[in-house]
Amino acid sequence: MIVGAQPAPPRGLYLHVPFCRSLCPYCDFVVVAGAAAFGPRSRMGGYLNAIEKEIDLRATLADKTFGTLGSASRQPLETLYLGGGTPSLLPTERLAALIERVRDRFGLAPGAEVTLEANPGADERGDLRGSVQAGVTRLSIGAQVLDTSALRTLGRRHTPDDVVATVAAARSAGVTSLSVDLLADLPDLPFDAWAASLDRAIALGVDHLSVYALTLSLGPDETGDDRLATPAGAVAWRERAAAAQDEERGAQELEHLNSRLPAAGYDWYEISNWATPGHASRHNTLYWERASVAAVGPGAHAFDGVTRRWNSANLDAWEAALQQGELPPGGELAAESGTAGVAEGLVLALRMARGVERDAAVRDGFGDAIAWGESNGLLTQHPTDATRVQLTLRGRLLSNELFARIA
Repeated sequence: MIVGAQPAPPRGLYLHVPFCRSLCPYCDFVVVAGAAAFGPRSRMGGYLNAIEKEIDLRATLADKTFGTLGSASRQPLETLYLGGGTPSLLPTERLAALIERVRDRFGLAPGAEVTLEANPGADERGDLRGSVQAGVTRLSIGAQVLDTSALRTLGRRHTPDDVVATVAAARSAGVTSLSVDLLADLPDLPFDAWAASLDRAIALGVDHLSVYALTLSLGPDETGDDRLATPAGAVAWRERAAAAQDEERGAQELEHLNSRLPAAGYDWYEISNWATPGHASRHNTLYWERASVAAVGPGAHAFDGVTRRWNSANLDAWEAALQQGELPPGGELAAESGTAGVAEGLVLALRMARGVERDAAVRDGFGDAIAWGESNGLLTQHPTDATRVQLTLRGRLLSNELFARIA
């Protein structure tokens, strides 16, 4: 935080839905799969009852802390993000009820961005028309790659054709902003095959593309929550996959993105995110701006501008507390303050294409890091604002080198 910062009312809300058809071996999110997700032993009914209670409890706490909804000090949410897991698996009527409950207790501003994550499999994408009618304005499709062999390697259940069908269904349903998630630096996928996958994604004509390098956690969990240990089979898969990754190929892929996506009408606005005009993720931008974002659901992480808070990732513990009318267990940690807080904000801001005001960064004590970035080709003057600096392509490739000198 900045010195003197005070907790701020939430501008966005993250709602975690943990259920998936199956568990992908690279996934580190809080996920419930298999019999606990579907069938006679499904936990979804209990989860849905509990999540409604948590929405109420968190909203009541916000009322007490920041004032009642609609007052000068507490405005309706700008964004709602339903992530997972696979939120598109929610029954349409329950999805609609959740969005309406958020609207009633936290408010949703006119034109609010309401994002639903979806897997593209025919039995995973859900009722997209019903989702739009429930209030969803933005769909984020977890395609990962449009190459059949690579999808099998990743343990994904869908096919490239499923991605095509989901995009078509979303457009037909009236989704106003459509995003596709892709992965880079995939094990054993040659550059040409990866580039062909990217071309297939571009041909879909979606509004937004997120392209993240595949990150494989091989050590103990460092998120601060109490999620279950990674299964031994997934650990073994990650070890094999990590050995098959190629840093040079990953750099070549980013360089290709830098030329291919602008030519197709997408501008990068954050290190891993590209959008057509007007379609940048407003919810994710709140995180990069260190804005206040509330969170509900098992394992969900929140930030009020001063304190980071997280819920227990243990579904039993999370649900049991809410059944008793209590907030779920979890943890909290004061955010970085003073110079460290300014450094954190600077790093997050530099992830974005708009960059930072150079003189302000120098005044805050980071002149040496800025000068180092400029002299080594990692930072350059912003193309439309001479007072700002932004990452170059080299800077995006080597951003951790610069960020380490700041933080």
